[in-house]
Amino acid sequence: MRGPIAPPQVPLAASRAEVFADLVQDSVDRLERRWPQLADIDFLVLEVPRLERRGTEAWSDEAVPLGGIIPARDGRRARVVVYRRPVEIRTKGRDERAALVHEVVVEQVAELLGLTPETVDPRYGED
Repeated sequence: MRGPIAPPQVPLAASRAEVFADLVQDSVDRLERRWPQLADIDFLVLEVPRLERRGTEAWSDEAVPLGGIIPARDGRRARVVVYRRPVEIRTKGRDERAALVHEVVVEQVAELLGLTPETVDPRYGED
């Protein structure tokens, strides 16, 4: 018998990438209540960071980034990127993954806005 294991409306049918994107969106929704200007920022999920080595964006084998920012320019909105695979590798379960995703989103938003992570989310670092 071939076909899906579960109907599409059941959470089991969601791919790992979709579940991860939902975690990022949950984090953004949580922050938008306090920071409405986040509606003007695009939040993206990419599998892994690119290996491009441009100026300060270079990274070594020892420090793979979990997220990054792309400032607004040339009429494009600012973007916050969360890298799915590096985050997944560093976490064991859904709750731990959700906490790390939120931490990454808070850190990237803080960098983009020029604030401290504790200012963006007063509960930062408490988990």
